Amino acid sequence: MNEKNRPAVDTSIMPEQGVTRDGQPLSYNRAPAPDLAPWVARLYVTKVIAPADYTLSCGLFNDIAFVRVQLAGAWTAETATGHEEMGREALFFGPQSKRMPVTVTGSFISVGVGIRPGGCNALCGPRVGEFIDRLVPTGTVAMPSDRLLKMLPPDASPEDWLQTLEALVRKRVEHMDGALPDPVSSRFEEIAFADPGITVGDAAELCGVERRKLERVVNRDFGMSPKQVLRRARALDMASHLRGVADSEEGDEIALRYYDESHLIHEFTALFGMSPRQFVATPQPLMTLALESRQARRLEALKRIKPGQSRPWE
Repeated sequence: MNEKNRPAVDTSIMPEQGVTRDGQPLSYNRAPAPDLAPWVARLYVTKVIAPADYTLSCGLFNDIAFVRVQLAGAWTAETATGHEEMGREALFFGPQSKRMPVTVTGSFISVGVGIRPGGCNALCGPRVGEFIDRLVPTGTVAMPSDRLLKMLPPDASPEDWLQTLEALVRKRVEHMDGALPDPVSSRFEEIAFADPGITVGDAAELCGVERRKLERVVNRDFGMSPKQVLRRARALDMASHLRGVADSEEGDEIALRYYDESHLIHEFTALFGMSPRQFVATPQPLMTLALESRQARRLEALKRIKPGQSRPWE
């Protein structure tokens, strides 16, 4: 990526987990323990140092539900149900259908676990379709926030925090006798990673089901239609490419998923609230952290890199 197209960086913050070759912030994120892989998509810890009075204005756009434990920072978010303000709190975020505006003031720490499509349904958790573009305290859907906070002491290491979250999920899996997500959802997730330009009919054929069944299962486990899921996946891959946290060898392939530049601008602006050019020119630290974690998960799911292996953008 040449200097002209290099994505903007917010120099007021300092991520403790380092930066990419282009200076974009990194979190500590990894795949789950193998026994939890059917239900857990990703785990992460983000620790960022910032001036106490500095407010970072950014956004999030995730294709899966997350339990996020905000250990530090004063947060706000613009959600489907209105303006939310959060401090030290454990929250359940549903998947997002578009960019969710978020701010955080001061240094912040966020620890989280992402749930694979179908995972909530298999474990008798919340119905993700009811939480699209929303967030609620974890007590609304599972363990009370204060109990979860007590389990993550401030002086513990990032890996200790993640293993605590894994233990909680493992306990739930055991309680549900290891009930697995619908294989149709698992297969459709792989398809969205590999070829989000595919038609819904062709995707149903690859899943081995009729289109009507695919639509029913995906609406239940992803919270939106298959067409919306594929459209979002295509945009998230493009956003990752623009922020320099995608495999550069895929750049041309990702761009060719759009008919032409006007199609790209229209689709991208509809989902991110800004044009691709603006997206590159504006610092996007929180968004970039989420995109980088998703791309690492995607490349691992597609067997292009192994868990723990160095990523192309590092």
